[in-house]
Amino acid sequence: MILTVTLNTAVDLTYHVPALREHTTHRVTETRERPGGKGLNVARVLARLGHDTTVTGFAGGPTGAWLREALSGESRVRDALVPIGGTTRRTVAVVDTAGGDTTQFNEPGPIVTAAEWEALKRAYATLLPGAEAVALCGSLPPGVPVGAYAHLIREARAANVPVLLDTSGEPLRRGIAARPDLVKPNATELADLTGTRDPRHAARAARRRGARAVVASLGAEGLLAETAAGAWRAAPPAPVRGNPTGAGDSAVAGLLAGLVEGADWPDRLVRAAALSAATVHASAAGEYDEAVYRDLAVRITATAPHGAA
Repeated sequence: MILTVTLNTAVDLTYHVPALREHTTHRVTETRERPGGKGLNVARVLARLGHDTTVTGFAGGPTGAWLREALSGESRVRDALVPIGGTTRRTVAVVDTAGGDTTQFNEPGPIVTAAEWEALKRAYATLLPGAEAVALCGSLPPGVPVGAYAHLIREARAANVPVLLDTSGEPLRRGIAARPDLVKPNATELADLTGTRDPRHAARAARRRGARAVVASLGAEGLLAETAAGAWRAAPPAPVRGNPTGAGDSAVAGLLAGLVEGADWPDRLVRAAALSAATVHASAAGEYDEAVYRDLAVRITATAPHGAA
């Protein structure tokens, strides 16, 4: 079982419009509604890859009730969410069909009380012994301590469970100091963490700060991995157009699947890059185009970065 933690779960709404323009009314041509938050997206992709997953985090109010009901229909995804008094947030992605761009609106999330955070920590401690790996994903809702991920990383390390961290800002800064096995920032998050815009230098700096390995999402340039075993880059052979929402979450799923299956780093990176690109072709986060994934999985290669020793 792979455990994913999403402290700021959401109901994800995706609207498709013919063209997005300011200060006007839009006719929505397609609407998708899904349980969301980064860790839930990761779990759904892992389930499609054949891995049993358990999701924990917070859920509350009518939105949280809808989310949990929708999760009950997901094969191989077990709901271990902790109930709270606040109402789970929503996110809205507006896809410009003509231009291919996506505009995202993310609510901040409900206020979590100290007692609810303690309940989450207890639930997490009971789930860890059965986990092959843990993914800590996404933003922190109001009320959760900024060092929350650092605490959860230390707990996973004490239980000898590999742990991946995918967050940003101060939670990433605090979390990386707890020495996670892998962090998966995007280029902007990595630059903000380290102060350097060069992805290779920044990934190395992140490892010096505590991460055992770093996989950075570089948009159209694919993925960069800096690990103790070496460095690699992997990218689709041509730019991918579509909705990028959830592409990074699918990359996390590919990395976790490769980890628990014992794949080497190049294979993990290829799978992650293929899943990420295949998600851009899908209509909503937490999904991917199977045909695109299978095609890219045999066409993408992981190579040493330019200038690698």
